[in-house]
Amino acid sequence: MTGVLVLAATPIGRVGDAPPRLAEELAGADVVAAEDTRRLKRLTDDLGITLSGRVVSYFDGNETTRTPVLVEALSAGQRVVLVTDAGMPSVSDPGYRLVLAALEAGVHVTAVPGPSAVLTALAVSGLPVDRFCFEGFLPRKAGERGRRLAALEHEERTMVFFEAPHRTEATLAAMADAFGPDRAAAVCRELTKTHEEVRRGPLADLVTWAGDGVRGEVTLVVAGADPVAPLGGDPETLRAAVAEREADGMSRKEAIVEVAGLAGVPRREVYNLVHAKADQR
Repeated sequence: MTGVLVLAATPIGRVGDAPPRLAEELAGADVVAAEDTRRLKRLTDDLGITLSGRVVSYFDGNETTRTPVLVEALSAGQRVVLVTDAGMPSVSDPGYRLVLAALEAGVHVTAVPGPSAVLTALAVSGLPVDRFCFEGFLPRKAGERGRRLAALEHEERTMVFFEAPHRTEATLAAMADAFGPDRAAAVCRELTKTHEEVRRGPLADLVTWAGDGVRGEVTLVVAGADPVAPLGGDPETLRAAVAEREADGMSRKEAIVEVAGLAGVPRREVYNLVHAKADQR
């Protein structure tokens, strides 16, 4: 009989936000896998509990080697509780590899629901939350970050990102370039902690604010793009749409791809229309 893998959410700020089940699961676990064992010790002290099971570290640097060990324990019938520094394991934190391996081994996987920086930031952002997407951390290199944001230019859902404080200004500036300086956004800093701060406004204003320096854990929430009306499929409309985008600096290939997507027609059809017109000149 196999054991159970429990993904346990931990407070993103105040320990009082910990769900009651967290203490129960930690105290009764055969194995507690923690992203940072020192933080785990502080958490258990704050919760007033003593761990009876063994504690092992489980972080980015040892996920590959530690996962088989934990799956072996699970297969032997043990209850393994996984905690990360804050929030829900697997969400931009260690855990996905273990979940996948546990499922492949036929192990039951469950969770202790609890605090989430993603949902908390959405709730307080003042931006639409009926539809949203989570993009995690953007690439650190400027070029890769710019390409990722460019791909999200027409995303209509509210977007949530994690970011390091020392990169927040650069990321907001890149977002202003990709989405426009007037796109509404919110910077949520130190959520639920003593120095919690939520700054709301257009991206351009937030870039200026971040220029004075940002501290603490940061979650960015950015409004989605306004819905784009679908293009008509008649030849003149498609040619004009490509020409308009080329005049704005887009390459012809990029313009054809975008127009074809908006019109819901094959790229080859738009390509032929554009080049047929050019050949007639």
